Amino acid sequence: MAIAALFPGQGSQSVGMLAELANSFPIVTDTFQQASDSLGYDLWHLVQEGPDSDLNKTTITQPAMLTAGVAVWRVWLEQGGPEPKAGAGHSLGEYSALVAANCLDFTHAVHLVAERARLMQSAVPAGTGAMAAVLGAEDEQIIQVCQDISAQGEVVEAVNFNSPGQVVIAGQTAAVDKALAALVELGAKKSVKLPVSVPSHCSLMKEASTILAKELSHVLLNAPEFTVLHNIDAQTRNSSAGVREALAEQLYRPVRWTQTIEALRDQYGATLLLEFGPGRTLTGLNRRIDRKLNALAIYDNASLEAALQAASEVAA
Repeated sequence: MAIAALFPGQGSQSVGMLAELANSFPIVTDTFQQASDSLGYDLWHLVQEGPDSDLNKTTITQPAMLTAGVAVWRVWLEQGGPEPKAGAGHSLGEYSALVAANCLDFTHAVHLVAERARLMQSAVPAGTGAMAAVLGAEDEQIIQVCQDISAQGEVVEAVNFNSPGQVVIAGQTAAVDKALAALVELGAKKSVKLPVSVPSHCSLMKEASTILAKELSHVLLNAPEFTVLHNIDAQTRNSSAGVREALAEQLYRPVRWTQTIEALRDQYGATLLLEFGPGRTLTGLNRRIDRKLNALAIYDNASLEAALQAASEVAA
């Protein structure tokens, strides 16, 4: 039995997130202050006061979610939580995972994700791109619909394989809307537009990926203290060059979350999946992937205590 550490990405943010933990553990606000000093604005104030329209801008969301994940991780360590055998992050959360594994310095990560967000937003102006979750359709069916629409000269692609029966599509707004309409006609149970301002993980991000690769080439990376699986293929990397390449490619390649959880279970023996950060998005996905796994989210005092207790039983 082993513990896996997981970190959420965009979509889990909410105004007021982590307020209770911050009241109990000053390291939360200390972590946000560290990020604010790097960014040049008060990130904690924005996270606590909003408005939603600002927090949901990718240029704000990305540093906010990185910092939130790292803050909860630091609380975990401060309270004596054991280190995991392996970990992963969903999309942006991959940066939080690398910080937790001491592969990537937190201050460097803040600068990186701020630049990542700027590049992504510049690649596709706000309002012209969209992402949507499709529920209750087969993966291959979604892929085919997206290919059919893209063949007409528009861009829409299946980009997040989150769990059986949940796939996220992304691309140009009109193409995403066409795909959703077609999938509903084919029997998809539900679709939900996501609160993001850029279409992540699709080919519209290739130019941004090229520029990000140059930024990554200047960043010092250390050997991770625990294994981190990458979104693009649910595999680890054995070199700094490999990590940089995986992070750059992540911008325009799909997130293989189902495959990642299965790899953590089958290859690393993970039986307890802990989500570090606001909300329970990943925990819900993980339970749909394999209900036999113990999936818990850590976002307030009660959930922290429950996770510490569960971890102590795994470590015993």
